[in-house]
Amino acid sequence: MDQKKHIILFDGVCNLCDSTIQYIIKHDRKNLFYFAPLQGKTASQLLHNNKSVTFQPNNSIVYSVGDKFYIKSTAVLNIVLKLGFPRNLSAVFLITPPFIRDHIYDYIAKNRYRWFGRKDSCMLLTPDLKEKFLD
Repeated sequence: MDQKKHIILFDGVCNLCDSTIQYIIKHDRKNLFYFAPLQGKTASQLLHNNKSVTFQPNNSIVYSVGDKFYIKSTAVLNIVLKLGFPRNLSAVFLITPPFIRDHIYDYIAKNRYRWFGRKDSCMLLTPDLKEKFLD
């Protein structure tokens, strides 16, 4: 696997996460991102091989660039930073201390199934999107 790939690991059965991935795909003008569900083989392998990532069930998104891993709000904001103007303006929240940002993230992540629902399986891919998904 290319060490510089921008890989987004996401909760594949979460409706909020699915909508977020669809949004990223739509606005990824540089064709930068690859995706894999947290329930899949790629995520398991990446997280197992990188013990520095403290993964918790509330981490509904993990962003990997080479050997760097971002979780929770830091992952979301670093992804948004790559989406270009005007979406990247929200990355200004990176100056907010992570414990504050992550408190909000954890609250949303904890309630994501209740508020947005869940699916029985991961999204179905169109032929043109299959190359963007690693599982």
